Amino acid sequence: MFKEFKQFAFKGNVVDMAVGVMIGGAFGQIVSSAVNDLFMPLVSLLTGGLDFSNLFIAFDGGQYPSLAAAKEAGAACFAYGSFLTAVLDFLIMALCIFLMVKGINSLRALPKKSRKDMPAPAEKPRLCPYCFGEIHAKATRCPHCTAELPAQQQQDA
Repeated sequence: MFKEFKQFAFKGNVVDMAVGVMIGGAFGQIVSSAVNDLFMPLVSLLTGGLDFSNLFIAFDGGQYPSLAAAKEAGAACFAYGSFLTAVLDFLIMALCIFLMVKGINSLRALPKKSRKDMPAPAEKPRLCPYCFGEIHAKATRCPHCTAELPAQQQQDA
């Protein structure tokens, strides 16, 4: 039984999944901090100081200054502000993951240099058989020594 457990626990997929869960948890904390510490104060500023976490309805009909006070008093509460915060947290996390995946996919889509994308190697220059000067492929005479080029080289051009 121990051998089977060891095979299961240390397979590559299980270890990869464990690493993914741990990184996901850490990423979730970063996003939660971004929501609670950065975005919610801005939303609160735009809504005139409204704190979503303290939006609730007490079912006992009492008036409480905060959700914590209502829970401390033992009142059953409909804490829709906490729900709105969780939905906003989810949306921001989904947006962050979407942008991350989109960025990774765009990096994968970058063209890789293949052999057909590389420039063709330069052809060897045509040389005069007499003076060994470089001549144009269609030339019939060498521009350096004015020698008449053999007919065989003219056909190669």
